Amino acid sequence: MAPFNHQEIEKKWQEVWERNPAESFEKKGLEEDSLYYLTMFPYPSGYGLHVGHVESYAAVDILTRRERMRGKNVLFPMGFDAFGLPAENYAIKTGIHPEDTTKTAMDTFRLQMNRLGLSFDWSREISTADPDYYRWTQWLFLQFFKNDLAYRAESNVNWCTSCHTVLANEQVVNGTCERCHSEVIQKELEQWFFRITKYADRLIEGLKKIDWPEKITAMQRNWIGRSEGAAIEFVGCKQGEEEKEFSLSVFTTRPDTLFGVSYIVLAPEHPLVDELTTEEHYEEVVAYRDAARKKSELERTQLEKDKSGVFIGSYARHPLSGELVPIWTSDYVLVNYGSGAVMGVPAHDERDFVFAKKYDLPVKQVIAPVATEYDGAGAFVEPGLLVNSGAFDGLTSEDAKQKITDALEVDGRGQREVNYRVRDWLISRQRYWGAPIPIIWCEDCGPQPVPEEDLPVVLPRKVDFKPTGESPLVSSEEFHKDVTCPQCGKDARRESDTMDTFVDSSWYYLRFADSKNDTEFASKDKLKFWCPVDLYVGGAEHAVLHLLYSRFFAYALHDLGYLDFEEPFLKLRNQGMILGPDGDKMSKSKGNVINPDDVIAQYGADTIRMYEMFMGPLEDEKPWDTNGITGVRRFLDRVWRLTDLVGDSKDGELTRELHKTVKKVTNDLDDMKFNTAIAQMMSFTNEMSTREIIPRDVLETFVLVLAPFAPHVSEEMWQQLGHKESVFESAWPNYNDTLTQDELVEVAFQINGKLRGSAKLARDLSKEDAKERAFAHENVQKFLKEREVIQVIYVPGKIVNIVAK
Repeated sequence: MAPFNHQEIEKKWQEVWERNPAESFEKKGLEEDSLYYLTMFPYPSGYGLHVGHVESYAAVDILTRRERMRGKNVLFPMGFDAFGLPAENYAIKTGIHPEDTTKTAMDTFRLQMNRLGLSFDWSREISTADPDYYRWTQWLFLQFFKNDLAYRAESNVNWCTSCHTVLANEQVVNGTCERCHSEVIQKELEQWFFRITKYADRLIEGLKKIDWPEKITAMQRNWIGRSEGAAIEFVGCKQGEEEKEFSLSVFTTRPDTLFGVSYIVLAPEHPLVDELTTEEHYEEVVAYRDAARKKSELERTQLEKDKSGVFIGSYARHPLSGELVPIWTSDYVLVNYGSGAVMGVPAHDERDFVFAKKYDLPVKQVIAPVATEYDGAGAFVEPGLLVNSGAFDGLTSEDAKQKITDALEVDGRGQREVNYRVRDWLISRQRYWGAPIPIIWCEDCGPQPVPEEDLPVVLPRKVDFKPTGESPLVSSEEFHKDVTCPQCGKDARRESDTMDTFVDSSWYYLRFADSKNDTEFASKDKLKFWCPVDLYVGGAEHAVLHLLYSRFFAYALHDLGYLDFEEPFLKLRNQGMILGPDGDKMSKSKGNVINPDDVIAQYGADTIRMYEMFMGPLEDEKPWDTNGITGVRRFLDRVWRLTDLVGDSKDGELTRELHKTVKKVTNDLDDMKFNTAIAQMMSFTNEMSTREIIPRDVLETFVLVLAPFAPHVSEEMWQQLGHKESVFESAWPNYNDTLTQDELVEVAFQINGKLRGSAKLARDLSKEDAKERAFAHENVQKFLKEREVIQVIYVPGKIVNIVAK
């Protein structure tokens, strides 16, 4: 046989698949025969695919091909998250329109994906920048607006001083914009929001219904941050102005620790900071607030970060003891969480303990451990018994929470309250390359929804990209031309902000179910047939925002009557990052980037697919290893040569190994353990390579198992084995479980439960024969000498246990 020429073979079969695309594998059947497998669709950057894309795409393609061979209808679509800041920034830099750069990038991505042999259903392709798509993004906004799920309000936002736009928290890194690395400040703006807080409790409860990694569900729970506690009223007094008092509300989840308060902390943005800061501390407080404006919420609340703060010069009176406690300001407190004020209890909160030690503040113990002593070396955060708490001494923490809150409510100094860390979703962006918000502003009628029949509100082609602090759409005559108020008919202007691109990606999986529908975002029948998504694979970096926003959309659309499910993604798995050969994150500056195009050219698409699956568990970080990829290529070369050994013969031992391989690969794919499945196939290939003749049925079955992993070489070998139809039109092989069992197994010989020896015995050996073998064992004879045997217990294939006295 000629050597395995991957370039020739892969080109041949990619052309065949193009003529017979993936959607032709769909079969008409019942809903239970349908599966929806999805990978997170990419932003089409000018750099093209990277090896991280290959990892997730190959993994889901393998599962998709296997399930289609099992007779399932599998929806496996692909599209592009095409709107976004990078394309607009590139346009500002080069003058090339974002529409042009995005289209070029999508063409490149599509070509690269096809070169990898990915069986995407391209008939359903979407681009979020296509008016046919964002028409429905705008339509969904209008449904939210009409149902009080979209509203406008003032808010403190992350503002990039160079890009002149609002940034999401995750786009702020070390106080700078992740794209341009310019300073990010906090700015008060009137913005559009989605009312995600309405669903906070349901979003937490829903996490119990889905098969997601625990670390992801934990991050979502923490991000939503439901806290049950009490709002407690302190009275703040400005030093030197006793007659001027201020009510100061503090939220706490631990009212049982109220007598341990040694300071109060206000968020830097809290209005009482201005009111209560004394002249002596004014300059220091102003400087601290300016520094806090440059930090994102994520940076301010990270537990491992060192906490800083400034004393503002005033005090608050304790609501029960009457003691005065100093008031500080610190950026670890957020103005939009709870009341924007917290009470510092250093003895019973780790963050407060570190803060108190740093600034030499009192540490007052008010909770005592039940079984040990509090040594003061750190915070005691567990429940216990109250001490140093007046009339509440001796109560358990749980009882004290209730009784102290009761006492506060009687005096009108507190009340029970539930708070959430999550804030409503700010969707306004002062940029061009995004979906326009479908609102018309009328001086008389205020904000009015664009009539649905006038959608989409199309982005104008001609705009000035130069950042000014307002959207480039503000100055576009084309965009505002002939706009009238839908309510009164007077001249009006369009809303010039565009939507956060997370809005586009929060519902894209629904559009894939019915991507060509021009009368609704997707028909109910198609949604019911395909959705929700059975398996979703993507990076863990999307743990919070994209996944939380997608869940919010599904819950909201369920409540509005458009979906019959609440959770969009039933099963989620994350692929780990592929590191450079040096073990560091790949980056052009480090010169350690692996280009998948280069790997495909040198080793072939089947090789890179299998290598990335063989590197280790899907979810782990893994360094690229050139020796590893050459090893996988050698494996495929060995498989290729096996066709020369095919003959009409029988081989019982090889047949047993084949059935073990089918079982192992089948079960490993069910568990997404691609690396161990490949290891089994390699082991079986080595076994076949030792034969002079390989039975035809053995090799054919092995090719069927290999096909989802290495589709090109498998198609070619299947054809050489005499088949005219595609290997993927054949059924996934079954295995005979009896044949997967070893004929000889290690059986332990025990005396009174203690191991005294073992031997390889036939799995179905009779009790009498097994007993005979055990009694003949030299070590068993030694320990049985002059002892009376009472009973012999035999578990076939496992143990012979001799009970003796």
